[in-house]
Amino acid sequence: MDNKAFYKLTYGVFLLSVNDNGTKNACIINTCIQVASSPFRIAFSCINNNYTTELLKKSGKFTISFLDSKSKFEPIKHFGLQSGRSIDKFNNFEHKLTESGVPYIEKDVCAMLEGSVVSASDLKSHTLFIAEVLDAKVLNSNPPLTY
Repeated sequence: MDNKAFYKLTYGVFLLSVNDNGTKNACIINTCIQVASSPFRIAFSCINNNYTTELLKKSGKFTISFLDSKSKFEPIKHFGLQSGRSIDKFNNFEHKLTESGVPYIEKDVCAMLEGSVVSASDLKSHTLFIAEVLDAKVLNSNPPLTY
């Protein structure tokens, strides 16, 4: 099998954020798709070793911020290249909270979703989450960031 064929798949760049009993954390994910429209449901996956995944499995609530095409590398570096087990990623990083207390960012983000996990499947390296979308906002008109 030629693994390089997978390089041809397109991906977005998203910030998955959680709050488990006051512990806020986030990580960068690249897999999120709409899978149903009544009710709106999405599927996304994240690495099992990520602290965010651990917290999401406990809390079941999350936000996904869609980084836009004008986004700089800073949020990817800040949320994707260091562990929330070692630092508070939201300390001194501008963010807002949903009514249920889940953090999200607005800077360089074209849209955000808030949701609740409906099911989770362990895929060995990752967990695939199916979630109901509770709220959605368009934050700017820039196209989403892809790679």
